[in-house]
Amino acid sequence: MDNLFDRKYTIQGLFILVCLILMAKLFYIQVGSDKYFISAESNVLKKIYTFPARGVIYDRKGKVLVQNEPVYDLIVIPNQVKEFDTLDLCNTIGIDMKGFHKRFTKAMNQSRYQPSIFEKQLSVQIYASLQEKLSRFPGFMVQNRTIRHYPDSVAGQFFGYVKEVTKKDIEEHEGYYRPGDYIGKAGIEKQYNDVLRGERGVINMLYDARNVPQGSYAEGKFDTLAKAGEKVYSSLDMDIQKLGEQLLQNKVGSIVAIEPSTGEVLAFVSAPGYDPNRMVGRSQGNNYMEIFGNPNRPFLVRPTSGYYSPGSAFKPVNALIGLQEGVIDAETPFNCPGGYRAGNHTVKCEHVDGNISLRRGLARSCNTYACNVFARIMTQKKFKSKVAAYNNWEQMVRKWGIGQKLDIDIPFEKKGILFNSDEYTKRFGKYWGYTTVISLAIGQGEMNTTPLQMANIMAIIANKGYYVKPHLIKAIGDKKTISKEYVQKNYVGVDERHFTPVIDGMQEAVNSPWGTAVLSRVPNIIMCGKTGTVQNPHGKNHSVFIGFAPRDNPKIAIAVIVENAGYGSTYAAPIASYITEKYLTDSISKGRQAQVEWMKKQVVLPIMPKPKVKYQPKQTEDTTKKQLPAKLEATPVTDITAQPKPIEITK
Repeated sequence: MDNLFDRKYTIQGLFILVCLILMAKLFYIQVGSDKYFISAESNVLKKIYTFPARGVIYDRKGKVLVQNEPVYDLIVIPNQVKEFDTLDLCNTIGIDMKGFHKRFTKAMNQSRYQPSIFEKQLSVQIYASLQEKLSRFPGFMVQNRTIRHYPDSVAGQFFGYVKEVTKKDIEEHEGYYRPGDYIGKAGIEKQYNDVLRGERGVINMLYDARNVPQGSYAEGKFDTLAKAGEKVYSSLDMDIQKLGEQLLQNKVGSIVAIEPSTGEVLAFVSAPGYDPNRMVGRSQGNNYMEIFGNPNRPFLVRPTSGYYSPGSAFKPVNALIGLQEGVIDAETPFNCPGGYRAGNHTVKCEHVDGNISLRRGLARSCNTYACNVFARIMTQKKFKSKVAAYNNWEQMVRKWGIGQKLDIDIPFEKKGILFNSDEYTKRFGKYWGYTTVISLAIGQGEMNTTPLQMANIMAIIANKGYYVKPHLIKAIGDKKTISKEYVQKNYVGVDERHFTPVIDGMQEAVNSPWGTAVLSRVPNIIMCGKTGTVQNPHGKNHSVFIGFAPRDNPKIAIAVIVENAGYGSTYAAPIASYITEKYLTDSISKGRQAQVEWMKKQVVLPIMPKPKVKYQPKQTEDTTKKQLPAKLEATPVTDITAQPKPIEITK
């Protein structure tokens, strides 16, 4: 009996406890919490998302390159739309009735009860007119956001662009993006999107029966603020970036300039380019298709994705490998009769140089000299087979960043082409040797590099044996942090002592009377460089120049490529000279300013765009019939060793 008595009171006690808990919960719901009030009042309480401003991008001198401008999105909740004057709305935001029906149907298909974007990116002026009459359009509201603005209207391939997210983007960034949001799609905007995008905010806005906002619920207690994206400091020098784009206008090619000691990219020019401002705003889609339709492919980021044989620009690398392997020294002579006989074919030379050694061989860009060096590297007795010899050479070349990515901080970088021995065996069978691949000695054959890789080669030579990974962003945020990989030195396995004679030869190429790169001279600055005339199976050869300056304590390494422009000395070399002078002295000498203006006006286009293209620059006469002006001549240097001066619903 006692047990039954105790059990009775235990059960009663449990019932009382449960009742107390339920009463407490009811009290909390009715008095202590706003959660259910908010839910019950959802017909007048709407979430308005506030979008952060993307991070501002600066150049290396602190100049603003990318900033933000306000725009407004018109939002609709279809289930809340009542009869209104649709024509009035159309006239206000600048669309026709067909456009209204298309937009409203799309919103209905997405959701009748959730907000959808009806019209994107209304200007401040349109918003001002719309705001005065918004209460006439039940179910519609406005949310503000910003879009990018590029004050200098240059460097489109560098910046990339921001575009509305796709279903795939939403899935890949689960939890952050919603339909109608924007994400970086190319260039720096894509590479550093997570840094630049910031964090979205929310305002719980109360509306009355006439759809007029009454202010934030509970004085903003449940709101969250949008957080702007981080500041990003680029390595670009906008002065030489602009000059580079002007020099390559109406041409196809690339300019890449690097600060050798840091790996910071100073200029990143891809021609033809495009105004990045055309990739923002309500006309973005039409502009994209127009740019995309240009046969010279402005969206191709040539500095990192353009493939070119390095040509004679590879000869300094080959010479340094020969020096490191000990098969030549600075004074080893070879006889140049005007070509090099390799098996059953001859590699022709531009000159008959007779006995020639390293310094003059580089200055004269002698093919015969380069082939002899390559032959000695490939026939060393320490290797048991031709495959072993080639594998050794290939491994040494790859250390220079050829045939592999340099991991620059921009998407879609290509690695270039450099065959391994297996690929040659597959192509030629077992019986191949150095004479089969002799064209590699002069940077031709199965070797393609990007302009970035070419400029990096010059940075290695300027540093006498190492490079810092090229990068386009030098700091992020107020603390100005940077990834450790962009400060480490990467050595290429060539002793420092071997670089002096090679640099001597490159100095002579620019500054001696017999050099091939005399048009790359810079007044009172010793430039070291190498021209290249790269074979092009689709037309006229490409003009190439690579170099660095000044010789002592180099500040800039540069690669210039102008497609279908012929000899490297004709276009690439003088362009490199102007960029270098501008960077080192912040000006162009008065005597050379006319030359710069002449170069800007030249038209060298392999495929002429159709005249109907709205934004295509006006074409001039065919420059293939033109000659260089008499004034475009080398700056005389007498002593090459001298130091420089330093829906429808209507009423």
